[in-house]
Amino acid sequence: MKTFLSFSAALLVLPCAAETAAKPTMRDAVTAEELTRRAQQQRTQPPTVEMKPVELAVDPSVANRPGDILTRSDIFCFAGRATLVPKRAILHTPAAYASRLGFKEGSNFQSWSEFLSDNRGWIITQEVSRPQAEGREALPDDVQKSLAKSPYIVVATFHGDPISVLPLKTAPAPTAATPVTGKP
Repeated sequence: MKTFLSFSAALLVLPCAAETAAKPTMRDAVTAEELTRRAQQQRTQPPTVEMKPVELAVDPSVANRPGDILTRSDIFCFAGRATLVPKRAILHTPAAYASRLGFKEGSNFQSWSEFLSDNRGWIITQEVSRPQAEGREALPDDVQKSLAKSPYIVVATFHGDPISVLPLKTAPAPTAATPVTGKP
């Protein structure tokens, strides 16, 4: 009985505590006149007025124009079939398979996945991470050593598809700190 009374008393106190808590501040809704005034102000002062044209030495649409797909790709060709991979996707080419690079007349193109499955005897893949492909991170030493010894052509892949691997970006050499010689 005692527990029931204390529970009932707690229920009576809770609504009082909620009323004394800080009430959220109320604000007026935006009126139609205020919305109309804001819309008129935006029509008279477009945001593009504040934008300044950027002066560039070279037009980016000309400087960044991509070449055709054949100049940006390496071509594998074998047994009358050919496929494209991005330049710098080939991590290792043994001398025995160097003749399989480049297009041979009369060959038909097929997708990378079809070509790879047909030629698993001489092509293997090495999965790389995005930082490794961007040249921000080096391939592990054991992977580099195994690539150099591989008897197969090794193609870099990212999620199963060929990807270019940029050369490792070297961090700028730290400059020697010069001691500060100042008199107090």
